[in-house]
Amino acid sequence: MTATPSLALARRVVVKIGSALLVDPDRAAPREEWLASVADDVAALRKAGTEVVLVSSGAIALARHALGLTSRPKLRLEEKQAAAAVGQIRLAQAWTAVLSERGLTAAQLLLTPDDTEDRQRYLNARATLDTLLALGCVPVINENDTVATAEIRFGDNDRLAARVAQMIDADQLILLSDIDGLYTADPRTDPQARHIPIVEAMTSDIDAMGGAPPPGYSSGGMRTKLVAAHIAMESGCAMAIALGKREHPLAALRDGARCTWFLPGVDGRSARKQWIAGSLNPVGDIVIDAGAVRALKQGGSLLSVGVVGVSGEFGRGDLVRVVSSSGEELGRGLCAYTSGEATRLLGHRSEEFEDILGWHGPEELIHRDNLVLL
Repeated sequence: MTATPSLALARRVVVKIGSALLVDPDRAAPREEWLASVADDVAALRKAGTEVVLVSSGAIALARHALGLTSRPKLRLEEKQAAAAVGQIRLAQAWTAVLSERGLTAAQLLLTPDDTEDRQRYLNARATLDTLLALGCVPVINENDTVATAEIRFGDNDRLAARVAQMIDADQLILLSDIDGLYTADPRTDPQARHIPIVEAMTSDIDAMGGAPPPGYSSGGMRTKLVAAHIAMESGCAMAIALGKREHPLAALRDGARCTWFLPGVDGRSARKQWIAGSLNPVGDIVIDAGAVRALKQGGSLLSVGVVGVSGEFGRGDLVRVVSSSGEELGRGLCAYTSGEATRLLGHRSEEFEDILGWHGPEELIHRDNLVLL
């Protein structure tokens, strides 16, 4: 039986903290005692040799009172962006103060999906984080809500935290939540709900337990935590959903508090393929026939002769989904041709490419080195 991960043995950890844990809604201020207890936990992990990255929500919640934005439960996009501009300063100040009291240096990074979806920006962000950790800092990361629009937002920090864990090759991702793990149903409404301590593989049954975000959860709820689990596990990173409301939540987890551990995959994907698998925003679909499905499962590249449909608009090197004729997502990859070119090549063999396009490009629509089967 696979051993349960242990926070005490972690080399590099990403910890995600939501607004509901960090911010007192009545005062629109940090919960000082709770925040201090988390800082104590971080300091203890650092002393034990574990590098820690914090993905912290709370900027918008910290600014709502100061800006008089408390009359409505939901803010308009431009109001969220304004609140984020004010609250990000307050959030950074809170973490800087509480960590410096324990001899730790905080560093702030604000990321958008483009910083993780664009390969070069992804590598740049990774280099920055690696350098900060080597210098002994505790990076504090949040989504850059001041510039992200509704169309280009992560929308929750669960997925952002998973992408960061993948980016820096963390061996554990800890999602501090208002619940102590994954249940077969919502335990607040179903007395028969059963806690699941270990998830060895993501299945349709596990995904179905995400449901819709119920009242009282953070913006993502359990559904986005399971999306984060997919990303983390495929990257070889263990993930835990653990109760964050208590003081010293990381110490409690280290000492064996109840949680749900999602075990890391062991397929040994390259860093490039991990990035492809974890990408959140494919820009098109390539539909393939049964013969192409068999070829991919046998380790082949995707050839245009097996393509029966192309949708979306994408350029060369963009991320696309590979789907079956029935609509099942089979994988993701970087297409060597634009959507227009791929459409023209649909169903043709590589020796016909030059006649069709006027030039001869790669034989593969998606080379197997740029393809990840899900």
